[in-house]
Amino acid sequence: MGRIRIGTCGWTDKTLIESGWYPAAADNPEKRLAYYARQFPVVEVDSTYYGPPNERTTRLWADRTPDGFIFNIKAFSLLTGHPTRVSALYKDLRPETAKKNVYPHDLPPQTYEEVWSRFLTALDPLASVDKLGALLFQFPPWFGISRSNKEYLLEVTARCKPFRPVFEFRNASWFEGGNQGETLDFLRAHRLPYVAVDMPQGHKSSVPPVLEATADLAVVRFHGHSDKWTSKDIQEKFGYRYSDEELAEWAPKLRSLAAQANSTHVLMNNCLGDYAQRNATTLIDLLGETAESAPGS
Repeated sequence: MGRIRIGTCGWTDKTLIESGWYPAAADNPEKRLAYYARQFPVVEVDSTYYGPPNERTTRLWADRTPDGFIFNIKAFSLLTGHPTRVSALYKDLRPETAKKNVYPHDLPPQTYEEVWSRFLTALDPLASVDKLGALLFQFPPWFGISRSNKEYLLEVTARCKPFRPVFEFRNASWFEGGNQGETLDFLRAHRLPYVAVDMPQGHKSSVPPVLEATADLAVVRFHGHSDKWTSKDIQEKFGYRYSDEELAEWAPKLRSLAAQANSTHVLMNNCLGDYAQRNATTLIDLLGETAESAPGS
């Protein structure tokens, strides 16, 4: 059975800082990251979805964390086909357009290629010291099961080498009826890790919590069960704290998943106040020796 790394999706959220989870001495970004790394062995960086990182920032992340700590990086929105703010693009690559948002097809091919290149190059400081975990490619609700979309998963994998992409779907067609077997077989055949999710059901973007490892790395993201999932207010969307009873039900499921993989990452994305951090700590306690210890602890 592989060990389970448990962490949260971010460490800089304003409501987290205001919650009192950080000690008073952790009064700047450097100290807060160091404190986080003494509690958990992994963190997911979601800010890279809204704007691509730069090498100076990723080098600081590497310098401020202990050996053995890893960062999972969420792919820039343009690379997953989401609408992307023109202002989020690199200044010298911004097209002359009246549009506020652009898609890959709105950019010249060479510009799109350059975005890919700069995004991946910016991760080198983390990779060079073995602190780069997985690259999360979370696809939009309209990215359903199709031959062309399967081919894009292979394209992403080839582009990212030697980095490790993992794939989160937000379209239920990948798991409807016989498609579930087809999807899992395809991912396993190409050793592509997919991201299992716990999330509200009954919405256009809902995907069932199918816990299966399709490669040597397995990933689970907990989005909570807010009754305001469709809200544009991020705090309302993710403002859900799991009860100890709910997490206790998940513990054996996560152990079972970990038995299928060499390594399993579990990320709490219910980021309001300290909900994610408290829930992650509870999961670590529930999983005992199966959970990886924080390298800075």
